[in-house]
Amino acid sequence: MTNKDVYLENGYDSRDDYLQSLADDLGIPLDAVLSLAEVLDPDEDFDGLVSSLEDAADGGWFDEENRDEDDLIDE
Repeated sequence: MTNKDVYLENGYDSRDDYLQSLADDLGIPLDAVLSLAEVLDPDEDFDGLVSSLEDAADGGWFDEENRDEDDLIDE
């Protein structure tokens, strides 16, 4: 089984599609998901990545009041 197959079997077009969906579903900034996904092995995408992001979200890491004003991008 290729890496792409695991994403297709789980209903995603690609790893990028999965990571975007994960960010959307968890309400976490995509850049945070991509940063952690880069550190972890892709084999952790459906386990370690999810639990790490959920733990960080539960700990308030992504709450507005915990963001540094300099880190926000002007839209």
